[in-house]
Amino acid sequence: MTTSAQVPTANSMRRALRRARDGVALDVAEAAVLLQARGADLDELAATAARVRDAGLEAAGRPGVITYSRKVFIPLTRLCRDRCHYCTFVTVPGKLRRESAQAGSPPGHRAAGAYLSPDEVLDIARRGAEMGCKEALFTLGDKPEDRWPEARAWLDAEGYDDTLAYVRAMAVRVLEETGLLPHLNPGVLSWTDFQRLKPVAPSMGMMLETTATRLWSEPGGPHHGSPDKEPAVRLRVLEDAGRSNVPFTTGVLIGIGEDFTERAESLFALRKVSRAYRGIQEVIIQNFRAKPDTAMRAMPDAELAELAATVAVARLLLGPTARVQAPPNLVDEEYALLIRAGIDDWGGVSPLTPDHVNPERPWPHIDELAARTAAAGFTLRERLTIYPEFVKRGEPWLDPRLLPHVTALADPDTGLAREDAVPRGLPWQEPDEPLSAQGRTDLHRTIDTEGRTGDRRDDFDDIYGDWAELREMAAPGMAVERIDTDVRAALSVAADDPVKLTDDQALALLHADGPALDALTRIADQLRRDVVGDEVTYIVTRNINFTNVCYTGCRFCAFAQRRTDADAYTLSLDQVAERAEQAWEVGAVEVCMQGGIHPDLPGSAYFDIARAVKERVPDLHVHAFSPMEVVNGASRTGMSIRDWLTAAREAGLDTIPGTAAEILDDEVRWILTKGKLPTATWIEVISTAHEIGLRSSSTMMYGHVDQPRHWLGHLRTLARIQRANEEKGVPGFTEFVTLPFIHTNAPVYLAGIARPGPSHRDNRAVTAMARLLLHPHITNIQTSWVKLGTEGAAEMLRSGANDLGGTLMEETISRMAGSTYGSYRSVADLRAIAEAAGRPSRLRTTTYGDVTPERRERALAADGHLPRLLPVVGAQE
Repeated sequence: MTTSAQVPTANSMRRALRRARDGVALDVAEAAVLLQARGADLDELAATAARVRDAGLEAAGRPGVITYSRKVFIPLTRLCRDRCHYCTFVTVPGKLRRESAQAGSPPGHRAAGAYLSPDEVLDIARRGAEMGCKEALFTLGDKPEDRWPEARAWLDAEGYDDTLAYVRAMAVRVLEETGLLPHLNPGVLSWTDFQRLKPVAPSMGMMLETTATRLWSEPGGPHHGSPDKEPAVRLRVLEDAGRSNVPFTTGVLIGIGEDFTERAESLFALRKVSRAYRGIQEVIIQNFRAKPDTAMRAMPDAELAELAATVAVARLLLGPTARVQAPPNLVDEEYALLIRAGIDDWGGVSPLTPDHVNPERPWPHIDELAARTAAAGFTLRERLTIYPEFVKRGEPWLDPRLLPHVTALADPDTGLAREDAVPRGLPWQEPDEPLSAQGRTDLHRTIDTEGRTGDRRDDFDDIYGDWAELREMAAPGMAVERIDTDVRAALSVAADDPVKLTDDQALALLHADGPALDALTRIADQLRRDVVGDEVTYIVTRNINFTNVCYTGCRFCAFAQRRTDADAYTLSLDQVAERAEQAWEVGAVEVCMQGGIHPDLPGSAYFDIARAVKERVPDLHVHAFSPMEVVNGASRTGMSIRDWLTAAREAGLDTIPGTAAEILDDEVRWILTKGKLPTATWIEVISTAHEIGLRSSSTMMYGHVDQPRHWLGHLRTLARIQRANEEKGVPGFTEFVTLPFIHTNAPVYLAGIARPGPSHRDNRAVTAMARLLLHPHITNIQTSWVKLGTEGAAEMLRSGANDLGGTLMEETISRMAGSTYGSYRSVADLRAIAEAAGRPSRLRTTTYGDVTPERRERALAADGHLPRLLPVVGAQE
């Protein structure tokens, strides 16, 4: 039932219908009017929506085709921590025990029936495969172990950390033993959860249902008492799915108490997410059906005319490329009405299992569905759980571990299901030889001589999301904020005790310019002198970026390439080890290794990389793997972050770089990057690394779509982390590194969204305030010669910095972005920068200790850089 709302006037209905017919963009009020179309008005609305649908099918190369998926329904667990007032799928442990006892399970087993057993899962999947099914729909309650001890006991007894670990394991077994493609509906997922599950399922889903918060927050509402039904939480899931390049199914549930405006707002919310990430593969318009034994048993069902109007409005709002579905078992005999209203998909239909969510509504027979569809002038075709558009897109939407399984069932021309294909189990495994030499492996040399092939990738308009939406999101960060706080008073506090700076005072100083900025840098420089002395430190190190193949979609990154791009490359383990040995020969004490998130890279490959270096050069310090890489490794191995970091340390990892931080504020992060880890996950990785004894650097990239208030929040966050480390007796951060944004080839700049990097004023203010705001917790402040050059780095040494970073020997990330300051510096070069600042210099280790006499002598003899002509390593180098 829909709550009462003002009935639209005949004039407002005519106007909205005319605007829809003319293709004019509708607003929420007009959409709400059209949702109430009935009779002749509904016929006109449906005709307009059908024309939009037909244009989309024509463009997709399948005119007149309505699709469905032949599936089995696997109710992995019916326990849930939520309490939706209309749901009969979810039950309680007592009922499950009784059902289990009736089925012959041993009495007295508290966790009996909490989850389907692996044998039960595979029995359903095998029988489905025998009947020609190609999809295994895993449906389950949200995080039942958080509410029910029986669920926790079952998971513990079976050796699973949580429900999602069991989901992942069962998805792999279904792939390997039956060939069915898993579609996962496990409820609310985090960004990290998507990384865990993406390699085992071609698609996932979760109904948005509604954005009407009152239906969740107010007592008596259908979602009251259900933490996972908060609209903001569910919208975040849709966004994280898009950020993670997961083909995602979602939709609205109509008639649960929302009014027409709220329903329209829900559709607009879906459109916004779809445009921003282009990852919503289908939108389900589902009508509420009251069920006995539920709190909403007396509420009237949503009428089918209301369903048809909602389908039509959804089609108009979402456009011709959207795939709009209505479940065929909930439409009574009105198949033709829903087709006229603009659907192009019937969803999953099972010849074997019931609809466990709507058990009173059996699926139609597929032959009947085909006949009904044909009667309306359309052809019914089978698709896979991953829609054909995403099959054709391939990477990054389809994980390479799933490619053989999907390819075995997909028509290569259409992306639809091959109707003659018989599902057969295939191994789920990591790609063969993921670290083999490929592509432009000499980029570290030729970037300084030949440069990059082009200023942008040719998928620039698609891979990063909707640029227009991003411009709107970024607009607030492009305007300079006014700060009225007394700068003179703030400078006085900074000079006396910077720990006492309030946020308002700190912001005033971050905006300082002219004489006030000069005074600020003098205060910071004096504090630097008091804390770490006058020596400028630097390290003889080599950067090794072992691959630049990456599909994460960071909009500030000009380094990432698709595997087929001219500048793409991947190094072999031998090449990595050889480069590390070359660095050792010229006095290096450290190798810094990071790479793109290559889709073929197993989570264990990082261990192999660290181990290869340690086997070749046992005493070389391995500083490697950003928090993004840590999460990627943990996700792909199915390990926890703590366990993965522990294993990496055992393989030879010594410290980790605190990169992938950018700005630790998701308001900025989701403009800068489509799919990188959220702030909370970055903090989790860094804190966990510190707890197990792996120290890290810390960084901030600034000067793009950010504001000084974001810099302040970022620096405060780092100080809090380090303060917590000190309370636990953990060393934690080794230094803070300022990373000015290099704009030249950055996609977010080329799209006209980001500023052209920070100003000289910004660099001085950030360096000085980092010294003040991180005091006394992080004492080493590093400036970047790569991004600022010799004169700029020397100026930062006079503004509070005490470290120049490393010789690098090779540097491709900033050079690909457009930095003009080269890819290495010799020992003599770095000492000259220190001298330009009027300071002595000292070689250091990764953790700021003194280097051994032998390393010092070797570094000085070689001047800390490689021979001009590197030996050729490997057939393709």
